Amino acid sequence: MDYEPIKKTLNSLAVPPNFLDYNQICDRFSWEEVRRELDGLPAGKGLNIAHEAVDRHADGLRGNRLAIRWLGTDSTILDFSYADLKKESSRFANLLAGLGVEKGDRVFSLAGRIPELYIAALGILKNGSVFCPLFSAFGPEPVYQRLSKGNARVLLTTRALYKKKIVPLRERLPQLQHVLLTDVEDDLAEGVRSLPKLMAAASTDFSIPSTDPEDPALLHFTSGTTGMPKGAMHVHEAVLTHYLTGKYVLDFHPEDVFWCTADPGWVTGTSYGIIAPLVHGVTNIIDEADFDAMRWYRILEEQKVTVWYTAPTAIRRLMRLDLKPRQEYDLSKLRLIHSVGEPLNPEAVVWGQQVLGLPIHDNWWQTETGGIMIANYPSVEIRPGSMGLPLPGVEAAIIRRPSKNTVNVVEEPGVEGELVLKPGWPSMFRGYLHDKQRYRKCFLSGWYLTGDLAKRDEDGYFWFLGRADDIIKTSGHMVGPFEVESVLMEHPAVAEAGVIGKPDPLIGELVKAFVSLKPGVKPTNRLRLELIGFARKKLGSAVAPKEIEFQENVPKTRSGKIMRRLLKARELGLPEGDISTLEADE
Repeated sequence: MDYEPIKKTLNSLAVPPNFLDYNQICDRFSWEEVRRELDGLPAGKGLNIAHEAVDRHADGLRGNRLAIRWLGTDSTILDFSYADLKKESSRFANLLAGLGVEKGDRVFSLAGRIPELYIAALGILKNGSVFCPLFSAFGPEPVYQRLSKGNARVLLTTRALYKKKIVPLRERLPQLQHVLLTDVEDDLAEGVRSLPKLMAAASTDFSIPSTDPEDPALLHFTSGTTGMPKGAMHVHEAVLTHYLTGKYVLDFHPEDVFWCTADPGWVTGTSYGIIAPLVHGVTNIIDEADFDAMRWYRILEEQKVTVWYTAPTAIRRLMRLDLKPRQEYDLSKLRLIHSVGEPLNPEAVVWGQQVLGLPIHDNWWQTETGGIMIANYPSVEIRPGSMGLPLPGVEAAIIRRPSKNTVNVVEEPGVEGELVLKPGWPSMFRGYLHDKQRYRKCFLSGWYLTGDLAKRDEDGYFWFLGRADDIIKTSGHMVGPFEVESVLMEHPAVAEAGVIGKPDPLIGELVKAFVSLKPGVKPTNRLRLELIGFARKKLGSAVAPKEIEFQENVPKTRSGKIMRRLLKARELGLPEGDISTLEADE
C-alpha cells in the first residue's frame, strides 16, 4: 500500500505550533540561543536540570501550577504543584547530603511509577548526584549487574522489592551503604532506612550548589546482545535538548496537560516523563498502572490530556481491539500524539488519523542521544513510515564505510547506509561507564555511529531500515526487517510481526517472519500461505518471507522494540544474551 503524506495547514491544527517554517528555524538556529531561554542557576552558578525543571517555576509565576498529577492503581490521586515539588525535592536533597552523598555519587532507584521516585529524581539532581533509574520488573541478576557496575551507594526502593530482589544480593554489594524504603515507617536495620521518617526530618530549604553543565546527571543502562549492560552517561547540559524537543517536537504550550506512558527505568521515562514537561512548566500526568486500554482512554478523557507520548507496542495493542474510542470517550482535548521506541509502521500512523482523529507522529532517538534527534513535527507533513526530519541543531547523514577506518557521506537520496550524527548536541552521552574503549568505537571521522541503517529521501526525510546487525542478506539482496514487518501488518489478520534472517546454504539467509494475530483470528496453514502470497505481491519473491511462524506475542523490550536478536537466537538455539529488558508478559 502506498501511503499518502498527511498534510497539515494552520487551520487544521488545534493550537498554532511553536514553529511554522522548519527550514527557517534550521537556518537561524544556535544552541546558545536555546541556552538563553533557560534561567541558569542564580548568581551565575551554572546549569542544573532540577532548577530548570522545578525551582525556577516554583519561585516564579507558576508556583501554584499543577506540576504532577499521580494516578494510583487504587484510584488514589495525588497532586503536586511546582511549589510542592520544590519543597519535597529539597527535602530529598537535604536527606542525601545528611547521608554523606556527594556530587557525582550515583543514586539508584528500583520502584514502579510512584511519587517518591519522581521526587527523588529531582532531589538527586539538586544535590549534584547522578540519577540511575532501574526497571522494577528486573530480576535479581540484572539488578545486581547494574548496581555493581554503577558502584551504587544509595538505593531507593519499596519493602517488597527490597526483600525479593535486594536481600539476596546484599553480601555481593559491599558499596551499597543506604537502602531507602518508601513504604515503611521505621528503619528495618542498619543501612535500611525509612524514607518517610527521613523526609519528615529533612528541611525544605536547599540551595543548589554550583553545577557545571558538564557535570554528570543521569546514568541509563542499555541492554547489550551479550554480557553486561552498557551504562550511558549524560550531563546537566542535556536539559537544552529536553527543552528544545519539548518546544518543537512535543510542541508544549503553557496550559498543556502532558502524558508520557514510559517508565523512568527507560530513558524516555526520564527525559520526557520527568524533565521535558517540567522544564516547560506544564502539567505532567503519571499513571502507576500498567497498560489497560480502557483505563488509558479514560485517562485521556478525564485528565483532558492535550499531548500524549507513548510507544509502538501500546499503539499496536490498541489497534488489535475492536473499539471506537472517539464514540465512547471524549478525546476532544487531545491535539498531538507521539510515538517512540521502535519505528512506527505506516499503518499505525494512518490508524491514528482514522480512529483517534489525529495522526501519530513518530520520532527517533537512542539512549545514547539522550533526547529526540529526528522527528515528525506538528507543522510539517507526515510521511507515514518515516522517522521525519532532524531536530534543528542536529546534523544527520547517511554514510557508507568502504573500509574499517573511513566513511563516505552519501549525498544522493534513496541510498541505503548507516545513519550518523555530527557530535555536539547537548544531550549526547559523554561515555559508557567504565568502558572508554567501547565509547571510542562509537565515533569515526567526526561522526557518531548510530548502528541503524536508513535512507534519506529527496526532501530530507529519513527512513529507518533496521539495525545494522538485523539486516538480512538473501540472494544478493539486503533486506531491512522493518519493511517486511510493515507490509505484513497491512494484512487485516496481523497484529504484530518480527522478521529475521535464517541461515540457508543456497541463498545465504532466508526471510522468516514471526506473526502475532489479532483476537479471534485462528493460526492456520491456509492463513500462513495467504500471508506469504500477500507479502510476495507487495515486496516481490526475493524480499518476502519464505517462512512464517505464528506466535501469541512477538518478544519486545518494555520500550517497544521488537527483540529480533532474541527471535533469531531462539530459532537457531543460540544463547539469548541479556534479556533483562524483555517485556514482562513475554
